[in-house]
Amino acid sequence: MEPVDRHQLDADASFDGGDLDCGNGLLLLIRQHIDPMERGQLLEFRSTEISVEEDFPAWCRMTGNELVSFVRRGKERSFLVCKGKLAERQSTRRVSAAALAPVTRQPVAVTIPTALPAPSAAPTVRSLSVMGIGSWPRPRWMLQAIHDHLEGRLGEAAFEATGDDAARLAVDAQVRAGVDVVSDGEQRRDNYASFVGGRLDNCQLIPLTDLLPLVDDPEKFEREMRSLDVPASEVRHPALFGPLGRGRPLAGHEHAFLRTLTDKPVKIALPGPYLLTRLMWLECLSDRVYRSREHLADDVVRVLREELHFLLAAGVSLVQVDEPVLAEVVYTGAKNTRSFMCGALSEKGDADRELQLARDLINRVVAGLPRARLALHVCRGNWTRNEEAALAGDYRPLVSLLSSLDVGTLFLELCTPRAGELDVLADLPRDIRVGVGVVNQKHERIEPIEEIADRARRAVKLFGPDRVLLTPDCGFATFADNPVASAQVAEAKLRAIVEAAELVRRG
Repeated sequence: MEPVDRHQLDADASFDGGDLDCGNGLLLLIRQHIDPMERGQLLEFRSTEISVEEDFPAWCRMTGNELVSFVRRGKERSFLVCKGKLAERQSTRRVSAAALAPVTRQPVAVTIPTALPAPSAAPTVRSLSVMGIGSWPRPRWMLQAIHDHLEGRLGEAAFEATGDDAARLAVDAQVRAGVDVVSDGEQRRDNYASFVGGRLDNCQLIPLTDLLPLVDDPEKFEREMRSLDVPASEVRHPALFGPLGRGRPLAGHEHAFLRTLTDKPVKIALPGPYLLTRLMWLECLSDRVYRSREHLADDVVRVLREELHFLLAAGVSLVQVDEPVLAEVVYTGAKNTRSFMCGALSEKGDADRELQLARDLINRVVAGLPRARLALHVCRGNWTRNEEAALAGDYRPLVSLLSSLDVGTLFLELCTPRAGELDVLADLPRDIRVGVGVVNQKHERIEPIEEIADRARRAVKLFGPDRVLLTPDCGFATFADNPVASAQVAEAKLRAIVEAAELVRRG
């Protein structure tokens, strides 16, 4: 596009980007301003960085926004961009100042309590308990609320009230099914991991498409997203623009409301430190804040450790740390290959080194905390119903790592043939309980009760009845916009596990 003398249309919002380039915070500012807008509204921003003249039109093409015009005056350039297409423009309502409040803030100091209540303060999770892994399909209106909240069109109070309503439905369904341990179904989260990017200090959730101009090979990256059935325009990714802090709870507010709905033991899932480090370490952005991936990991450990202390102190029976990307480390094999597997976009190194890093980070997060109330979840990918798109391989390469973690329970995908044989886990330490996946959440078929009971009996025979818990292989809606099951199927599968558990208990 050639420059013009002046913009022919008036902007609905504007800002000055100074000398920032697209890889150094400008795209975050653009996203902050354009998200609250209605489609068809216009954003004008100014920049003195010459590279923006080439990079910004590429961003517009990849994100589906229309570059209307740009003006060049000496060193300064002014860009006018339409959210969506100019043909959608209907009004000139300006974006509210509240919606455009600055996102940059100083991180709140991390405060880790020195003591916890006794483990008996939380309801006990008994042997052969039945529970979900975490996520539950969101109602359509909750999905809309998530997007409106992320894009600044729905305030915090209204969003939380909507989340309360969705959580009630998720809990009611689990209680009807007869589960022993409940969760809120992660109703307020856009997905199981990146949601923390919207709650941590100096972190912002941006669509994957915003990252395309920043990677070395945007066309290849875009092909990878399409081939993996990933809605890149809908999935959001954490982007760092300052040091991480935990200015507000990551999941404590979810638990506080959940406690008003049930007296049953509660499980809360959090993304693990290795996963979050992989998720957040993007050389095109995070290396401007942290000198290395390990340096970033130190802050990830601190904020997760603080959250765990507060959740356990509040009476959460089980805190589950999600680390599905461990499977990606050992099953993809190739060094320094990028993968979307469960949202972890960054490259990885040698498998042995990555597993050592994961072990160290997880054990640093849980150090000194009651093992009986800590768990780890591992699967092989849950972003699509297509089994062929997910990874395959048994747990043999991970047994050593799993045996060395300071957690009391492992929740493992074991129903799908992709997970290999249960016997591989026979040598796990005897003080570790195993949450055995006994139904496949990806399939519409409701497994027969006797089939589920047979899987449970094999686990009891291998580990002993006191060490077995029963679950689906993974969550029913890991990514909010891409659930792998309906709420009806999810409830039916949990009810089938509950009935199978009764058979097993009766012998």
